[in-house]
Amino acid sequence: MNLSDIMNQLDLEEVVKTTQEKEVNNVYIGDLLSIVMSKSQENDIWITIQTHVNVIAVAALVGISAVIVVEGMKVEQDTIEKAKEMNIPIYTTSLSAYEIACKLNELGI
Repeated sequence: MNLSDIMNQLDLEEVVKTTQEKEVNNVYIGDLLSIVMSKSQENDIWITIQTHVNVIAVAALVGISAVIVVEGMKVEQDTIEKAKEMNIPIYTTSLSAYEIACKLNELGI
């Protein structure tokens, strides 16, 4: 499933939009960056509460399709700028990681 199809069906705030269409194969939930680097996979959607710029470095390293920041956390400005530079979309929601994961599961992800 592609990212735009998924995001059009969820009530998420788009913080960083990319023009590139991205494929999504799976979802990874985690906040410890070293674990995300070792366990997530290319084309995952990454659900996290982390908002600092290192999130984008990890997402780029792994090939993450998009980052969803949960629990109403505010994304730091330098993270937004780096995400634009690296062409990595960021979305936010007030929902918990569990709640948004359930919605993604309902979409077949």
